[in-house]
Amino acid sequence: MSTVKYFISTITLSFIMSVLFLGCTEKKNEAAAEESSNLVHPEEWRAIKPLPLDPAIEAQIDEILPKLTLEQKVGQVIQADSESITPEEVKKYRIGSVLSGGNSAPGPLSYSDTKSWLEMADKYYNASIDAEGVEIAIPCIWGIDAVHGHANLRGAIIFPHNVGLGAMNNPDLIEQIAAVTAHELTVSGHDWTFAPTLALPQDTRWGRSYEGFSEDTTIVKAYAPRVVYGLQGHLGEADFMGDGRVISSAKHFLADGATEKGVDQGDALISEAELRNIHAAGYYGAIPAGVQTVMASFSSWQGRKLHGDKELLTDVLKGRLGFNGFVVGDWNGHGQVNGCTNTDCPQALNAGLDMYMAPDSWRGLYESTLKHVKSGTIPMARLDDAVRRILRVKLASGIFTKGAPSTRKNAGDESLLGLPKNRAIARQAVRESLVLLKNNNNVLPIDPTKTILVVGDGAESISKACGGWTLSWQGTGHTNDEFPNGASILDGIREAVDEAGGKVIYSANADVNVAADIVIAIYGEDPYAEFQGDRENLDFVPNGFDVKTLADFKSKGIPVVSVFLSGRPFWTNPEINNSEAFIAAWLPGSEGGGISDLLFQRDPSYDFTGRLSFSWTSTAVASADAEPLFKLGYGLSYNDRSTIDNLSEDSGLGNIAAVSTGEFFIKGAPVAPWEIWLRSGDLNKQIASFPSSVGGLIVSKTDHHAQEDALRLKWTKPDQNQLQISASSPSDMARQANGAMELAFFAKSFAANSVVQIGMCNPDTDCNLTLDINIEATDWREYRISLSCFASLGVDMTKISSAFMIKAGEGTDIGLSNIRLGSDLDAKPGCDGN
Repeated sequence: MSTVKYFISTITLSFIMSVLFLGCTEKKNEAAAEESSNLVHPEEWRAIKPLPLDPAIEAQIDEILPKLTLEQKVGQVIQADSESITPEEVKKYRIGSVLSGGNSAPGPLSYSDTKSWLEMADKYYNASIDAEGVEIAIPCIWGIDAVHGHANLRGAIIFPHNVGLGAMNNPDLIEQIAAVTAHELTVSGHDWTFAPTLALPQDTRWGRSYEGFSEDTTIVKAYAPRVVYGLQGHLGEADFMGDGRVISSAKHFLADGATEKGVDQGDALISEAELRNIHAAGYYGAIPAGVQTVMASFSSWQGRKLHGDKELLTDVLKGRLGFNGFVVGDWNGHGQVNGCTNTDCPQALNAGLDMYMAPDSWRGLYESTLKHVKSGTIPMARLDDAVRRILRVKLASGIFTKGAPSTRKNAGDESLLGLPKNRAIARQAVRESLVLLKNNNNVLPIDPTKTILVVGDGAESISKACGGWTLSWQGTGHTNDEFPNGASILDGIREAVDEAGGKVIYSANADVNVAADIVIAIYGEDPYAEFQGDRENLDFVPNGFDVKTLADFKSKGIPVVSVFLSGRPFWTNPEINNSEAFIAAWLPGSEGGGISDLLFQRDPSYDFTGRLSFSWTSTAVASADAEPLFKLGYGLSYNDRSTIDNLSEDSGLGNIAAVSTGEFFIKGAPVAPWEIWLRSGDLNKQIASFPSSVGGLIVSKTDHHAQEDALRLKWTKPDQNQLQISASSPSDMARQANGAMELAFFAKSFAANSVVQIGMCNPDTDCNLTLDINIEATDWREYRISLSCFASLGVDMTKISSAFMIKAGEGTDIGLSNIRLGSDLDAKPGCDGN
């Protein structure tokens, strides 16, 4: 009995303790939830007095709203991408807006000409105002990312990206640039640009850093209203939304430049004070200037997705900051809100989003939103408020009275693109954005009567000078003939030297042996956009040009002037050491002559006036504690006599290679931490030397671009033995899979065409989830497989232990080289390797 009593007593005590523990836990969770919900204190944000509403416009809205059907109202809060919606569907669903994403354009290309853009603009507009079946029809507005000029329109001017414009620190010029952009947008019939970007990037590993003007609030706040004025005109004045003006959008609200480790769409784990005092700075300039729309950020703050954050979108932005325009989402950003999908998210609208950006999910989202309004999940008052805000912006823009896009001033007149006076503005912006970091022995300005050797792949490529968001989303793969109103940096150099009677010798790879007085080396980052440019460190990894050649020139006593093209500061100590002069040229755009203006001081009034709007790192390891090599505001002029001594070439990375580049097997060797393994049944063998074999798979070396820079794989038995490129710790590639990245490699078959199985593997799996790829026998060619294809097979992309696996049948004999992740050139999933 005593044992039973003890047992019962123990159970009773355990039960009581469990109840008490659960009660305490519940109270703790409730307290945590309460604390989380009170993280935002709107009353602590500096209030902005709301701009006065136009009584005439408000009266028109009062007249229109009762005439709209519920279906029309729901249509107004949805924006679809032009690749995914027809004009007939715009009419049927009464869609409020159409956008063209970075790769969306009429015709087969990712950009188009004036005529094609304008024809499509007319079709969408005319469909939207067709009043069949409704009492009143609401015109749709067409938006696009004209973030450094109208860069998806053939012949438009491409300005320097914001990272360079911040360095020029010229608010008057930034307004002129915005006005030119608006002018060229009206030529193609667009109503709205998703600019300005008001991010303050604090960690330049972020792939969108070049979209920010500065890490400094002073520059961003000063620029914000001037961009708005340039695009829209001045609220309350005759030029507001007049001829040559477009709707602007401040983005991305809020703190997209503060995410941990610079991860795109990541989490900003910062205090509310930092959120308020630093990252809201630009909005304190843009909102009083009358910016008509604000775009919500993909990112989170303290774990809260901004698309679903009512306290920030409604209480702060619309309340405390007095914003009375409308809030638009980012590309399916609503689908990332907790409990939401791309096609179903009442939470975002209830939080304060007014227009969903639902590029390819618009139809399902329309249907679910309509259902949620009917059920009361979305209150009618919230829907009416969103529609009122959208109508307010549309009426203020004049869209109801401007007529079809083709009938408006400037429309269709290609002669208005690239006007000489506007190209002069762009060229001035290039000059003023250049930051001279080093000028030992005052090698600059260069005497143009000398013999000048120009090297580097950035010299001739306008595309490389423009960067991402140029002609296409990622900005890759474009030739100079696609920039009819542009000039390369090499063009500018030749113009200056020919005029002076000197001589230019150009060798992209520096593979000539000539007697030159000076070398101008033009190199840097290849184009990218958004998260595809995210990095884990800031070590500049050369692409397109071997910077080791700079040391050869230095050893010969030939001074080198480096023109460094990049979307952010990099650890470039070796390149700086091998250069007498080093210019941070950022991404200067389509007016390459602006660089030659300062290389040769083509006018006595010209000088280097650009100053760093981002501090320049002294180490490749991102560290807030590290003293910068060049501080915010640094920059030399011609007459400065400072000398930069040899810099340390210790990157701070130790023995860890730059693993964030997405490279797995390059130049005949695996890139750490990746290793080559052969697997046959239960037998695993790491390759230490060549040739090597396991089971019926023999691996040796062969030549592709260089001696033994590729693998040769020969299967001699029926068993499909595997080669894997693996790492001991799994890598999370989910963001890459969600964002149009591809597994890319070069291959050829040494026999007949051969079908192989390609996979990406998780730990403790047999790599059974594979895709059949036909390797051609003709010659080496590139194969590209969208990462989303592996995700669709069921591969867990958050835990990739083998980034590349290949197996094949008996008799297969192929070569492999340059295995890496690459940007999807057309952002359309391809699973067959083509």
